[in-house]
Amino acid sequence: MDERALAERLITYDTSKPDGITACAGFIKGWLEAREIDVHDTVFGELPVLTADIGGSGGPTLIFHGHLDVVPGHAEQFSPRVEGDRLYGRGAYDMKGGLAAMMCAMRDLADQDAVRVRFVCVPDEESEDIDTRSIDEVVRGGFPGDFAITGEPTNLHVGVQAKGVLAFRMHVHGRSAHGSTPWLGDNAVLKAIDVFRRIESLPFSRESSEMFDRPSVNLGRIHGGDALNKVPDLCTMVVDIRYLPNQDPGEILAQIRSIPDIDVVRTFTRVPADVSRTNPYVVALVATVGRLTEGESMSVGRDGASDAVAFLQAGIPAVEFGPAGAGHHGPDEWVSIASLARYRQTLCDFVVGLPLALARGEGLRAVEGGLA
Repeated sequence: MDERALAERLITYDTSKPDGITACAGFIKGWLEAREIDVHDTVFGELPVLTADIGGSGGPTLIFHGHLDVVPGHAEQFSPRVEGDRLYGRGAYDMKGGLAAMMCAMRDLADQDAVRVRFVCVPDEESEDIDTRSIDEVVRGGFPGDFAITGEPTNLHVGVQAKGVLAFRMHVHGRSAHGSTPWLGDNAVLKAIDVFRRIESLPFSRESSEMFDRPSVNLGRIHGGDALNKVPDLCTMVVDIRYLPNQDPGEILAQIRSIPDIDVVRTFTRVPADVSRTNPYVVALVATVGRLTEGESMSVGRDGASDAVAFLQAGIPAVEFGPAGAGHHGPDEWVSIASLARYRQTLCDFVVGLPLALARGEGLRAVEGGLA
């Protein structure tokens, strides 16, 4: 099965729901085992986590990391369709296309014994349960490696930075009154919209960094009011800020808390991903990408947060690297079919080329890794 056909099959599973995640994980496990790759499955919460190893144990150890879950979509998005070079469907770009190519690369590399390749597929990268993620537990439980590739879509660029996450729930307070006399109250819902606009204009929102023009600020959820004929006196908002590597989430929160009539009642932070562009594994991967693609292949920044942080915090250098496409989380999500083949080939060439690089004395070791 080629990477396109495999991606189409993965798209058919509605992995925004637990039943679809379980069924898709079962298919992935069976597909790898049918190709004589041993798969170990564990449960995180009630969802399956898959790991597999191929290759030898005497050389470097690489990690291929992917996720099979997707954000919710319409029913038709789980029926893949092809238009020219584009494969459309929920998760085509984020990241079932990349996952399919990784699975095919695992099969391609199964017979080599110079490099150990570890595959991990998680079910909750898109989860709203932001307090803990399965990849954090996998890494904390002992999942050693010298370098990790997270297969998030990057248009065949090597992503060495990703924004951090500052997510929080806040209460905006107003004053109740009868719905027929709204001027006697202070509408918390209308007030909440003004509060969000103020957040968007705070000093932190106008800052930039080497790779990013600005942080991202999104109003993810809003709820207020408990009766049709009552001016709401409380509104709850959930705000998602993706902050820059050079920003302090504590300072951002301090700016937000200076807004009157609000309470920040719960926060979650995830540090930015940042790995040195001179890390020898990064250099080797960029060189491999450059041989198979045109244009710049080095070091892009990603607006979204990254599961690569789990590896970085464990001292394992990690990047995001995935196929080309567009529209992730949107109604017209697609992945380039040609890029899936190039992505698969790049992963294989990168692994196969490592022993030669070591023999040349380039010293591909885990230095300048993690967040250090």
